[in-house]
Amino acid sequence: MEIFLDTADISAITRAAAMGLVDGVTTNPSLMAKESGDPKEILARIADVVPGDVSAEVLSTDAAGMVAEGRELAAIAPNIIIKCPLTPDGLRAVRELAEHGIRVNVTLCFSLPQALFAAKAGAYIISPFVGRLDDIALTGMKLVEDIRQVYGNYGFDTKILVASIRNPLHVVEAARLGAHIATMPPKVLDLLIRHPLTDSGLEQFLRDWENARS
Repeated sequence: MEIFLDTADISAITRAAAMGLVDGVTTNPSLMAKESGDPKEILARIADVVPGDVSAEVLSTDAAGMVAEGRELAAIAPNIIIKCPLTPDGLRAVRELAEHGIRVNVTLCFSLPQALFAAKAGAYIISPFVGRLDDIALTGMKLVEDIRQVYGNYGFDTKILVASIRNPLHVVEAARLGAHIATMPPKVLDLLIRHPLTDSGLEQFLRDWENARS
């Protein structure tokens, strides 16, 4: 499973990339708004640090606007892919962008029919938002399981990217279900790396070594 960071914070991305842990990055308007500077320059820097897919989201809500904006964003770097919302206009934009060879991450997916239509429209990636479903007392990871089954039934190539990840268990379950990608904030990545038994074990090894030398 590929690991993406869900952030536009170039320092966090650079730090994780230096450890060889980041396969790609997802951004959205909310994340971009937190950073200072020209958004296109920020995206170009991220795309330079991360060799894999970097998702850049359109702001237009009509199909023609999404297509025009998508083409502009895709020209920033070869690894930039376009995020379009799962709306009727978004699906029309997905098809047109795909026909021009531009890869699209279809975002804000909350149901199996939406995921099916995105794949039929030519989506490169589908992004079910598991945390937001959990927030309204639904089981977000069940949607991932259902998408995986239906895509397998019909041989769709669309990648499943588990988004709106809130905790390490979401990542573990995504891997268990066979999702292609999990995107997460830096704090969740840090939690996945760390374990109290690792820390205590290292401390014990170092104490034993010092005691043996004294």
